Amino acid sequence: MGAGQSAGRNQRARMIPADLLILTTAIIAACTFGLWLLSLPLKDVSFIDAFWPLGFGIVAWISYVATAPEHPRALLVLALTSLWAIRLGTYLLSRWLQEPQEDQRYQAMRARRPGFAWQSLYVVFGLQGALILIIGLPLMAGISNAAAPLGLLDALGMTLFVLGFLMEALADAQLAAFKRNAANEGKVLDTGLWAWSRHPNYFGNTVLWWGLFLIAVADTQNWWTIISPILMTWLILRVSGVSLLERGLRKRRAGYDAYAARTSAFIPHPPRRS
Repeated sequence: MGAGQSAGRNQRARMIPADLLILTTAIIAACTFGLWLLSLPLKDVSFIDAFWPLGFGIVAWISYVATAPEHPRALLVLALTSLWAIRLGTYLLSRWLQEPQEDQRYQAMRARRPGFAWQSLYVVFGLQGALILIIGLPLMAGISNAAAPLGLLDALGMTLFVLGFLMEALADAQLAAFKRNAANEGKVLDTGLWAWSRHPNYFGNTVLWWGLFLIAVADTQNWWTIISPILMTWLILRVSGVSLLERGLRKRRAGYDAYAARTSAFIPHPPRRS
């Protein structure tokens, strides 16, 4: 066999195994379908937010169990993804349990769509499942194809993950403490990390996801999965994160425009002077 044929076979072998893609798709589809069935009697779909990080944890564990990798990179990707999924999933589930009614985003969707209970199967649960599969590609690739020694990219990815994880966790903790104080009802959180960014939790999430990607692509054949952090960043900035939240906050929070004028929307930096 020629060198070119050997290299081509090795390249194909390093792609995500087809049976892993099929298995992961089936399990995520089953999970989202089951959650949709649960939402019908509850008349509330808000808990799907808690499944978002947990879904990536499921993708990572399926990849690890199905392919039984022995490389330390596979275990590193699994451990970091699990840590993030458990931390954020627990936080979001706890937040949902404390809310007396469905999240306002989903209430608005329900009001616009007379058949929302049934349509939510694909506009909420199905869509989120599909996004988890697409954004989870580096996890599948990094775990199932781990081969190259740990190196500089892994160190850089680990640094980004730790910084992003700590920022997201601290921002969430500061926001939770602010909301627990009844005196802050209707006010704007503008202290701590929230004095440097209007959405430090989202910024931390973005940074940690780019870190996970760098670890997963230390084998250069996996660079094609860059679609994952790009899509995650776009969703946070333009779709379900910053843009959507900003529109609601400007309507519900007195003084938010003044806060926005002095505070970065996303990337943290010292507040502007009045």
